[in-house]
Amino acid sequence: PLAERLRPRTLGEVIGQQHVLGPGMPLRLAFESGRPHSCILWGPPGVGKTTIARLMADAFDAQFISISAVLGGVKDIREAVEQAQAARDGLMQQRTIVFVDEVHRFNKSQQDAFLPHVESGLFTFIGATTENPSFEVNSALLSRAAVYVLQPLFEEDLKRIVGLAQAEQALPAIESVAIDRLVAYADGDARRLLNTLETLAMAAAQEKLTEITDAWLLKVLGERCLLYTSDAADDSLRV
Repeated sequence: PLAERLRPRTLGEVIGQQHVLGPGMPLRLAFESGRPHSCILWGPPGVGKTTIARLMADAFDAQFISISAVLGGVKDIREAVEQAQAARDGLMQQRTIVFVDEVHRFNKSQQDAFLPHVESGLFTFIGATTENPSFEVNSALLSRAAVYVLQPLFEEDLKRIVGLAQAEQALPAIESVAIDRLVAYADGDARRLLNTLETLAMAAAQEKLTEITDAWLLKVLGERCLLYTSDAADDSLRV
């Protein structure tokens, strides 16, 4: 998948979130400290929450365990605890980071299940949420985690992602007005942009296109993209 091909391997490759990841910024300092700490990453979809958590695990050479609060439950928490204990007590004595996506979907008792292990230092807890953690995360867990607010990606960030995809030869040339429309359609969400680029790349390959034009883009994406017009787009297409 294109998202995996373009996934940042280092903190310096992360696009966006420079208000927390830039030099001297709080999350960058956390990486540079050499000591991971529990945190909540709060922001809209597709802004890098999972990517940052994975990079934190890489930075600290930690075992990375991912749990979806939408699909998981107490069984997954119990298994994560067992894996963390095995990593801590093994020959390598490896740290563990437990990443919980959509943590606000866990109920109070499920969130409470993390507390003793966070307090004991068995693992570092990282929660990701699209909801205000002050209302959706238990106060006891929240008090043990720093909260970092992530923002939608800027237009220039999204254009950089398009440029990286082209550098990887993952898609043909794209008309500038089509890029503007794609960026507007992504609306700050890198995941939406990457998924759309992958769809376009497959469609363009089937039609043996050498350039993605704005007209062809509208034909492929249809009404979904009509709602997201850019300043450079034809005014007649605005809705």
